[in-house]
Amino acid sequence: MDKYSTQQLLDLAIDAAKAAGDAILEIYDSGDYKSYEKADESPVTSADYRANEIITARLKDATPDIPIMSEESTLENLADRVHWPRYWLIDPIDGTQEFIARSGDFAVNIALIENNQPAIGVIYWPPGQSLYYASAGKGAFKRSPEGEQQIHVRKLDEPDDSVVIIAISRRQSRDKVLSRMNEERTYQTLPLGSCSLKSCFIAEGKADVFMRLGVTGEWDTGASQCIVSEAGGQILSATFEPLTYNLRKTLDNPDFVVLGDDRVNWRDVVQYR
Repeated sequence: MDKYSTQQLLDLAIDAAKAAGDAILEIYDSGDYKSYEKADESPVTSADYRANEIITARLKDATPDIPIMSEESTLENLADRVHWPRYWLIDPIDGTQEFIARSGDFAVNIALIENNQPAIGVIYWPPGQSLYYASAGKGAFKRSPEGEQQIHVRKLDEPDDSVVIIAISRRQSRDKVLSRMNEERTYQTLPLGSCSLKSCFIAEGKADVFMRLGVTGEWDTGASQCIVSEAGGQILSATFEPLTYNLRKTLDNPDFVVLGDDRVNWRDVVQYR
């Protein structure tokens, strides 16, 4: 019998995400942090490292037998990690560029991966005081100052004709994304920051599709995939193949799409090439 219930693990992830989020927001408001450049030329800050410390300490204390994989920690070799039946997957700050740019569009991502699939997903948006969470088979939920409710992807009035709302990165070319969409459809765009927040907006019905072009890691999609799936959507590679977790030497994702209403023929709408 498992020593941890799903609810215990979910509550732990929520508490860790909120504790890290509170620390991040304090640093964000004060502006007292340092920025660095990683080997891949992506930015990281002292706030990322502080959030990572908080999350990993809480998870290790409560679940010492569950390994942790984080964007801001040293990664195990595939030969060592491939046998993990489950592990925590963390992005301490998804949207570090947005944190630095002071857009407010950054979030804390914590997922529990079981048998190479997301089983728990928690995303906390500190500036918006909004928490998104899900566990496999139990639905997706949002908790905010307005209250708590179950969330679902938006159902289009006419799946074949209704305007499709595209969540798009502020730093991404609108034309580049639209060039990969069926030109016979009509679109609106919703600019946002972090990958996970765009996924959450699809999960709660504020947008319908998001295409991510460029390098991301498995920690960018683990929590989102659980939440979006439980809200009735999907996250797939841009060629409509399933994403994988902890099965390859690299932890880089392929280009991917986050999809809402399952009645839409997304293969016809998203024409990735």
